Amino acid sequence: MPSAPRRTHSTLNDGPMIKTNNQARVAVVTGASSGIGEATARALATAGYRVAVLARRVDRITALADELGDGAIAIEADVTDRDSILAAAQRVQQEFGCADVLVNNAGVMLLGPFDTGQRDDYRHMFEVNLLGAITATEVFLDQLKQGGAERGGDIVNISSVAGRTARAGNGVYAATKWGLNGWSESLRQELLPGIRVTLIEPGVVATELPDHITHADTRQGVQEMYSHAAVTADDIAEIIAFALSRPRHLAINEVLLRPAGQL
Repeated sequence: MPSAPRRTHSTLNDGPMIKTNNQARVAVVTGASSGIGEATARALATAGYRVAVLARRVDRITALADELGDGAIAIEADVTDRDSILAAAQRVQQEFGCADVLVNNAGVMLLGPFDTGQRDDYRHMFEVNLLGAITATEVFLDQLKQGGAERGGDIVNISSVAGRTARAGNGVYAATKWGLNGWSESLRQELLPGIRVTLIEPGVVATELPDHITHADTRQGVQEMYSHAAVTADDIAEIIAFALSRPRHLAINEVLLRPAGQL
């Protein structure tokens, strides 16, 4: 599916992106090789953050880090492999000191009818969407607490409308997102006030998520729907940057957003 046109990031009122005190902050973005992760890395770099972009597709994140300049590093990492996340955290600490923001964006959406033929997809979605976010947070938590004590820490978990409403064909995907939502709320209560937890729940967004669906008929239908998506990854990244830019006494804990015409 062709990528959506990229636009310059701004605040929600179309003023310049707030950069106050962000130059010292470090953001780690998982799943940064495409879609919402890639757009978020760009938005935060524009806002003055130093950014570590993590993903398995090292060629893509290397190109992204080169584009973003001296304040960005690319780290090959797989959220299903704790050792690779440990190595990534060590690299972030060596290069930047510590992480202040963790954006748990890595995810897969392997939709299809519930059937034994999809069982590998079910396990993979849980390992990436839920356990991957838990693992990345567990590994980076000490750094976030350190950043929280000094500058305020943030965790942003990318969930989905499917974390609220299940439909035929997305049951296991929805289960991973419901789990992410519940864990995020527990984490919010545990970590306040030093670390804010923000849950982002997008509807249909123009990304490559449908391209990885293994069930052929489902993939074709979802790709057709996503080809008409009006909301872009940049739209979501703008919301994330806005939430992070709020003063420390204010936490935006949950954002549900859909295309205006989505049921």
